[in-house]
Amino acid sequence: DNWAFLYAQRLALKQELPLHVCFCLVPKFLDATIRHYAFMLKGLQEVAKECAELNIPFHLLLGYAQDVLPKFVVEHGVGGLVTDFCPLRVPRQWVESVREQLPEDVPFAQVDAHNIVPCWVASPKQEYSARTIRGKIHAQLPEFLTEFPPVIHHPYPPSCPAEPIAWEACYSSLQVDRTVKEVEWATPGTAAGLAVLQSFITERLKSFGSHRNDPNKEALSNLSPWFHFGQVSTQRAILEVQKHRSKYKESVDAFVEEAVVRRELAENFCYYNENYDSVQGAYDWAQTTLKLHAKDKRPFIYELQELEQGTTHDPLWNAAQLQMVQEGKMHGFLRMYWAKKILEWTSSPEEALRFAIYLNDRYELDGRDPNGYVGCLWSICGIHDQGWAERAIFGKIRYMNYAGCKRKFDVGQFERRYAP
Repeated sequence: DNWAFLYAQRLALKQELPLHVCFCLVPKFLDATIRHYAFMLKGLQEVAKECAELNIPFHLLLGYAQDVLPKFVVEHGVGGLVTDFCPLRVPRQWVESVREQLPEDVPFAQVDAHNIVPCWVASPKQEYSARTIRGKIHAQLPEFLTEFPPVIHHPYPPSCPAEPIAWEACYSSLQVDRTVKEVEWATPGTAAGLAVLQSFITERLKSFGSHRNDPNKEALSNLSPWFHFGQVSTQRAILEVQKHRSKYKESVDAFVEEAVVRRELAENFCYYNENYDSVQGAYDWAQTTLKLHAKDKRPFIYELQELEQGTTHDPLWNAAQLQMVQEGKMHGFLRMYWAKKILEWTSSPEEALRFAIYLNDRYELDGRDPNGYVGCLWSICGIHDQGWAERAIFGKIRYMNYAGCKRKFDVGQFERRYAP
């Protein structure tokens, strides 16, 4: 279920050439830990096996793409290169540096395989909110939300087989923090991810529309780790979920809104706004209001370590933080509350955003993702939101508090589940 892969095979078939798949394993990436790398590598083991069955050699190259890929292209006489797309700064730099190093006669194509409507097609500019992008995306879904053609057994064998992959050596080549442990509830790989999708459809979809904002209810898809690592395609999930629209219209519409419109809005923001992870990326009204209230007296000030350990005065916040540390996934409704409280309890909006992104990227399985950056900026900097009634610290940024959460769900039940 990968349009970049399908396009590459189509080019290879047309030219009657072998097809190779390469993954460049970088030794470290932002705040990713062994929790993230292990999830990714175990998924890649499944990919390598599937590729072998399709007569398509899979190569795991150790190092940065600019250092290992151009060399591979020359050594294997590769005639063309296809890559996928990510709107974030570092992956875009990887693509750019490969482009500069490639032999001039090797064409290089990029396919947006992880959005349904390709990012640069959905809109040519940064969209203001979900309201302004929704119509653009829905108008183009008939063209792009189609069934995937299959990848076929490749008829042109490579002149040299892929080197066997020493997976253990890959693990030891990593220069990452190994103290953030792998999680038990999420099994990496496509097969496991598709099983989670099936269980969502049969068990949780019916209550997604009504209960997705209740952290005590099993109503969420929980698919974000597999989406993030490309192990399950969002497009596949939407195609499967939509088959149940006549039965669960409210839930299916809500799922499409979150997994397509909101997700692609986040991609749009990161693609067109280079300050997607800084207060400078916020709208003028939000920057002004935050600046105006930056010196307001905070009721509590916490250091990063106190937040990380979940030792604040607020048992709900602590429970949400501990859920993320232990399970690598915090409930979506609580992510908003969690980030807004960091704004309230740190010395400046800049520090709040830095702490929120650091904690999100270090512990969430789907960290370092456009959704994560936009989630933090929505909560702290009002991105894709509007101005609300002015108050201390927050200014016109939307406010959330403990009492509001108590009205929404049984806060005590959640706190007991993740008590320190």
